[in-house]
Amino acid sequence: MASPEEHQQVHQNVIRHFIETGRAPHYTELAATLKVEPDTARRLLHETASECPFLFAWMTPDTDVVAAWPPFSNLPNQNLVSVDGIQKWYGQ
Repeated sequence: MASPEEHQQVHQNVIRHFIETGRAPHYTELAATLKVEPDTARRLLHETASECPFLFAWMTPDTDVVAAWPPFSNLPNQNLVSVDGIQKWYGQ
């Protein structure tokens, strides 16, 4: 079970990755950022998405891929988000 601090680190890093790249990180990318083993990052990602009641994030079913992490969607949809004329995000 992850600590509240670990959940916060995962959350912050997922949001930062979305902001920088327009997509959610793969758990191997998250592992490098958090300086943990990939299996640990995968576990932390799933735990944070499913166990934090305030988050409303979820994974694509039966995968290790983030589907949505508020306020962002990792899946293209009609909710385009642009900043300074650049559109690289989708909202939930």
